[in-house]
Amino acid sequence: MEKKIINSKNAPEPIGPYSHAVLINNTLYISGQVAKDALSGLMVQDDIKKETRKVMENLEAILKEAGMDFTNVVKTTIYCVDLANFAAINEIYGSFFSGNFPARETVQVVKLPLNANVEISVIAVK
Repeated sequence: MEKKIINSKNAPEPIGPYSHAVLINNTLYISGQVAKDALSGLMVQDDIKKETRKVMENLEAILKEAGMDFTNVVKTTIYCVDLANFAAINEIYGSFFSGNFPARETVQVVKLPLNANVEISVIAVK
């Protein structure tokens, strides 16, 4: 088993003892990302669509670091604190894919790190 740690300068630093992603053979496991801006370190939380877009951009940066993009994504998990935001989250999330959507589940949770409203994790395959 070949295991490679993937970290991207274009995604926010992990806030705990974990890596952005782990590549095992051809499968990439990306840790849940929130809407923290990599440059400013500030959270984007003024609008659920903007927040979701920043989450997806952080995921995109990590995918790119691993030589992949959203066409490689096979599974996602979306965590949100309010399912009333599901339609807005889904709209932005969906705009990053062009058909052949990955498998997914969406779960409402009580609280997320940094008081985020949405967090998304990804599994991708080369």
